[in-house]
Amino acid sequence: MKLRYAADVRTLLWVAMMFIFALTPYFNPAMSWWLWPVSCYFALAAGVIAHNHNHTPTFTSRGVNQVFGIILSLFYGYPTFAWVPTHNLNHHRYVNRAGDATITWRYNKNHTWPVAFTYFFVSSYWQSEPIQDYIKKARASNPKLFRQIVTQYAIWIGFHATMITIAVSLYGGWVGLRIWLLAFGIPAFFALWTIMFFNYIQHIHADPWSKTNHSRSWTSPLLNFMLFNNGLHAAHHEAGGAHWTKLPEIQARLTPHIDPRLVHYSFWAFCFRQYIVAPFIPSVGTQQVGRAAYDPPSDAPPSFATTITGEVEATEAGVNSAII
Repeated sequence: MKLRYAADVRTLLWVAMMFIFALTPYFNPAMSWWLWPVSCYFALAAGVIAHNHNHTPTFTSRGVNQVFGIILSLFYGYPTFAWVPTHNLNHHRYVNRAGDATITWRYNKNHTWPVAFTYFFVSSYWQSEPIQDYIKKARASNPKLFRQIVTQYAIWIGFHATMITIAVSLYGGWVGLRIWLLAFGIPAFFALWTIMFFNYIQHIHADPWSKTNHSRSWTSPLLNFMLFNNGLHAAHHEAGGAHWTKLPEIQARLTPHIDPRLVHYSFWAFCFRQYIVAPFIPSVGTQQVGRAAYDPPSDAPPSFATTITGEVEATEAGVNSAII
């Protein structure tokens, strides 16, 4: 179980804490209300780690990477193979332009809290298409990959069914269901919703036709420590296969070339300004930077892409996506 990067010792520590905080209420139900916010954070961290693991597998062993991806899915809320068709092979190719299943402008081009907060449901619906297409292709031409996908689904569903059964058996219906919801159910939904919200605000009103202004970033050291540098989104799109520890230096190199409106320090200040102040003072909200995603230049190549190079970037937890 050799790590590819020594810094991922912290990744493993975070995963260990996911188990500790999620399972503690099963031994002490009174702790469930106190610990569920912490479990929400660690579920979100599982999503961030799954994203990082998807681009740069954590271990040198393909088999261990597959197991690690399954473990992350137990907290994140969905089998991690789905990152390949929706993120690596789709979002990184189109970057909020037409063809991206996660576009921010599908039904509304304005950046308001109702649009941002319901984006999860819209994006989830449209991401289902590349996921189903990926599964169909795997079933038709890559039996090994298809078995891995089925295994992820089976373990994910089986684990949560087991955890519900254990909680209900120990503490009865209502208390048991509450324990599972606070330990796993609500944190998983929070993680999925927040990951998609991050995607929305990282790309709304950015310029996907630009080499540097395609993403919005946050530079707060605390935020990036808690989320493994996930705030440095311009750097991630510049080098999708770069390990999360390499993103600060890439971001520092890019920042002088990025429109200042796309580089923020505080995530919370940004949200306060955008969703509390901007409804009354629109000028403080986000404005379109450069060319809009839905306004392609006349000389744009048919498949403009800023990243997705190499097998590692098209590989999730050791699952090869060569069927695409």
